[in-house]
Amino acid sequence: MAREIQFSLVYRDMWQSSGKYVPRKDQLAQIAPVIIDMGCFARVETNGGASEQVNLLYGENPNLAVRTFTKPFNEAGIKTHMLDRGLNALRMNPVPADVRELMYKVKHAQGVDITRIFCGLNDVRNIAASIKWAKAAGMTAQATMCITHSQVHTAEYYINMAEKLIAEGAQEICLKDMAGIGRPTVLGQIVKSIKTNHPEIVVQYHGHTGPGFSVASMLEVAKAGGDVFDVAMEPLSWGMVHPDVITISEMFKAEGFKVPEINMKAYMEARRLTQSFMDDFLGYFIDPRNRFMSSLLVGCGLPGGMMGSLMADLKGVHAAINSNLKAQGKAELNEDELLVQLFDEVKYIWPKLGNPPLVTPFSQYVKNVALMNVFAMSRGGERWSMIDANTWDMILGKAGQLPGKLDPEIIELAKSKNLEFFTGNPQDNYPNVLPQYIKEMEELGWDRGQDDEELFEFAMHDKQYREFKSGEAKRRFNKELEEKIAAKMQGSAGAKVDAQKLLHPNAEPLKAPVAGRVLWELSARTNIAPAKGKKFKQGEFLCGLQTNHGIDEITAPFDGVVVEVKKTQGQNVELGGAIALIEKQ
Repeated sequence: MAREIQFSLVYRDMWQSSGKYVPRKDQLAQIAPVIIDMGCFARVETNGGASEQVNLLYGENPNLAVRTFTKPFNEAGIKTHMLDRGLNALRMNPVPADVRELMYKVKHAQGVDITRIFCGLNDVRNIAASIKWAKAAGMTAQATMCITHSQVHTAEYYINMAEKLIAEGAQEICLKDMAGIGRPTVLGQIVKSIKTNHPEIVVQYHGHTGPGFSVASMLEVAKAGGDVFDVAMEPLSWGMVHPDVITISEMFKAEGFKVPEINMKAYMEARRLTQSFMDDFLGYFIDPRNRFMSSLLVGCGLPGGMMGSLMADLKGVHAAINSNLKAQGKAELNEDELLVQLFDEVKYIWPKLGNPPLVTPFSQYVKNVALMNVFAMSRGGERWSMIDANTWDMILGKAGQLPGKLDPEIIELAKSKNLEFFTGNPQDNYPNVLPQYIKEMEELGWDRGQDDEELFEFAMHDKQYREFKSGEAKRRFNKELEEKIAAKMQGSAGAKVDAQKLLHPNAEPLKAPVAGRVLWELSARTNIAPAKGKKFKQGEFLCGLQTNHGIDEITAPFDGVVVEVKKTQGQNVELGGAIALIEKQ
């Protein structure tokens, strides 16, 4: 009888490998039933990684987003899973043990079935505690090996790691090939060993398509006994993301495996909806180059999941590097030349830094050091002159044990700075914090939320949660989106584009009938500045102007809502000058 293969749709990772943000709660509610109707997915990745942090960054409550997305899959009997960074949980830096333990209780209560636990250094100690906490909370603990390719990361290395993870109680093993540079035959050897020694252990393969190995890797893993395969779908498949379910399904069929049929009508609807989310706002944060594969990634080993942030970093420093080169009489670099130079620098420094698997957050650390090295050398400086505190923590062992050996040059650099190496359990460096967060929430009058989910979010993402609660995150995101829209719509002649007018084509400017100074703005007779979105009724006082003749009050010409405040309290405004953009309701 043909062996059955299962597919998992990595919907969260599709977005994060492509760009900066993930869909909103209402968009997730739209797409979930259609994914279910496709009929080919046994699992869906719904959350985890950075997705809940970016919910906060654009002003949305991530707890509501997770509950909304998981509920339909729970009801349909489709397993949901999340990405879990072990010691770092859902952020880029280490998390206290009590917050990590709470995460599993919260996420299981929110409808998440499986947690994919990885350590960016492949330190089993950082995964073992999460296995225990996840199982105690009722979740399936999927322990993960970060796949890469080096003289350190051999088949034997991963086979030994898998044995340790299973001894710690892992119920499943995931091969997380985050850069897609795992060699297919080596991956097959690893899986064959796991399935031979532990046939009851489910093996799931996750491989990005960036450098082009992943399709061959999937076939080798399947032949060796792999059970579940992460796939994507248009318009966010391939490129720096994952292979499309259609291609992988047909490949497995041809090889004689039993795979579920794809409801193509539902596939096309899910494709249409995903494109509509891109058209709405998400597409403005996707670098078009992320849609393409590149064999240049084979050498540097950087993962597809961080290419969006990498391209943003390059744009930020490109002009400064060229300015340095120009000042020295050297040829300037275009973006592609700079990208290749950065890849070469990553390849050079990676073994010197102990071969950390290039996955979040350590891929970012290595990339940042490489970028700062390139920048320093562009102005005649030396390597290693700019290493941030988090990267030093990695080097010193505070995040876990490095797989390889540090170069003597790095060890001497640490000694010259009087830095001490750490060999203990990384979790010991980060004491419990929940009591202080509970106390502060009580003082602020903030609700701890259903199943303590708001407490968890506050303790996990302190800064982002505060900005979400204050409304600052939403204001900043809206401004960034408006700038993105304006830049995209900029005419070839360089004419300025009003982003708000593009978003609200039927809006009209409210203009000053006389010249004066704004006393209050769109908030009746108060000194409280309003938020955009204030609704008003015809005849309501919207603004007061101090003029040479006293105070002039401007009233609403119709029922409407404030789209944008043009002139703030205290500013001068000329006769006919726009004070706000308002839209009829």
